[in-house]
Amino acid sequence: MNPIRNLLLLTLLCGTCLCAGIAGDPSGYFNDFEKTPAGKVPEEFMVLNGTFTVAQDAGNKFLELAPDPVDGDGLLFGPADVTAGEVTGKIWAAASGRRFPEFGIGSNDAGGYKLIVLPALGVIELHQGDDTKASAPFVWKSETWTKLRLRVSKVEGGKWKVQGKAWPGGTQEPGDWAVSFDDPQAPPAGRASTWGTPYSGKPIRFDDLSVRRF
Repeated sequence: MNPIRNLLLLTLLCGTCLCAGIAGDPSGYFNDFEKTPAGKVPEEFMVLNGTFTVAQDAGNKFLELAPDPVDGDGLLFGPADVTAGEVTGKIWAAASGRRFPEFGIGSNDAGGYKLIVLPALGVIELHQGDDTKASAPFVWKSETWTKLRLRVSKVEGGKWKVQGKAWPGGTQEPGDWAVSFDDPQAPPAGRASTWGTPYSGKPIRFDDLSVRRF
């Protein structure tokens, strides 16, 4: 056979395997941590701060953020070249007395957009970097899973619309977005993210993390 053709076929095959192994879909990414050994972190993740390990409870695996030290911890996951798309995931957290955690998901790299749940204030917020752009009431229940969806899309006039919502796990996803704002500037391409601050002294768990590009 033609050696150049063989090389091309091998390159295509390797590329397909890489996409399937990491993303499951060339247009995005999904990880439920079932294939990652307990005590490890998926190799493609980039931990920015905090101690993350895959743990297991009742036959389900998830990524767990250790409660100590208390800090704004996060990591990056998924494709590095996504500008417009959706990030989804579910997060488990617990209160301790009057101490509450904070947690969320993000897009467009570490300094991009974030959808954050703040149980102590009873709200969810959309952040751009360190700035709060929108907020809405949200009733959170301790020791349960919360699902989150963050969307970034280009709209008319060269603007970018950022939208977010959160809802209790095991319930139907709301049709409307809870928070949104328009960004006049195009965001940088980047990876998705997860964030957690374990103020309650309890671990924070992340599962079913996904990215879908537009």
